[in-house]
Amino acid sequence: MSVDQELILERDKAESAEPVSTATVVAYAVVGALLFGWFLFGWLVLQQGFIDSVGEAAGTGFALLLIVAIIGSVRRSRR
Repeated sequence: MSVDQELILERDKAESAEPVSTATVVAYAVVGALLFGWFLFGWLVLQQGFIDSVGEAAGTGFALLLIVAIIGSVRRSRR
């Protein structure tokens, strides 16, 4: 198999990926809104500073992404 054929096969696999469900998009939107609310709460209510609030919200977002990645890898390994 040539390199071109391998690239075509990889492209076909990428194009045949499953579409993202509506529930997933809604969940991402809800989490984004909650993270923005967490940022505003820290900045305006707790008055901890803009940069600190951005860092705290970003850290929370990255922690959630890590949890999602771990859960996804565990679910995929069980198949």
